[in-house]
Amino acid sequence: MTQETVFLKLGGSLITDKDTPYTPRLDKLKELALEIKAALESSPTLTLILGHGSGSFGHTAAKKYGTREGVHTREQWRGFAEVRFQAAELTRYVMKTLLEAGIPAIPFSPSASMVSTNRRVTAHNILTIRKAMEANLLPVVHGDVAFDEALGGTILSTEDVFAFLAESLPPSRILLGGIEAGVWADFPARTKLVKEIRLSEYEKFKAGIGGSASADVTGGMKAKVEEMFALIQKRQGLTAQIFSAEQSGFLTRALRGENVGTLLRE
Repeated sequence: MTQETVFLKLGGSLITDKDTPYTPRLDKLKELALEIKAALESSPTLTLILGHGSGSFGHTAAKKYGTREGVHTREQWRGFAEVRFQAAELTRYVMKTLLEAGIPAIPFSPSASMVSTNRRVTAHNILTIRKAMEANLLPVVHGDVAFDEALGGTILSTEDVFAFLAESLPPSRILLGGIEAGVWADFPARTKLVKEIRLSEYEKFKAGIGGSASADVTGGMKAKVEEMFALIQKRQGLTAQIFSAEQSGFLTRALRGENVGTLLRE
């Protein structure tokens, strides 16, 4: 049997109350963890790398200090440290929930291991994640601050981290679970959900794709779509899906290969 590697992101809007600072959605985290466990147990060929957004934890502090755009002054470095602390706080909730669900997971924080240049990861010890996967541990990455050769410091989104990991640990699918049903052709009206977008057709959808309804310093929906297409261009056969994991069972269906949101493909 051939192993399939899937990158799964649990969006910050899904696992936190994004409009109430520093508030995790603990019941939702528990539900998602149980769906992940069930999927792994029922699919022995499935290998996951899990990522999560920062939601009302990292984004609140990051917006206050403008961390994504660069870090140079003493106050900005103080903000850099605060953003890192808040990102780690949310990761602690995620890890606790995974372990309580019986999933042997281990976190890999970008701030401790990644260096970027203009938010493109240029250095990381990928061997530690490989070792975790060989030991049947679930690697968990997340949006976080990082030292940056050009910007001093910055914030890497989960998608930024995925883009780097995809070079050494190529996935066949990337799943981005949030609260939006997928890509809307008319955001924020949300009356026309696009079920599939091919790279060659993206330009005609571009104008209708919005950002984020809440604080999101990493660019919102439009940035996510463009980041996924950049990866799809590099890797033949790679698909990405943007979907809502708010409704019970949708994450399970997406992990099984069903299109429950918007599928992005070459």
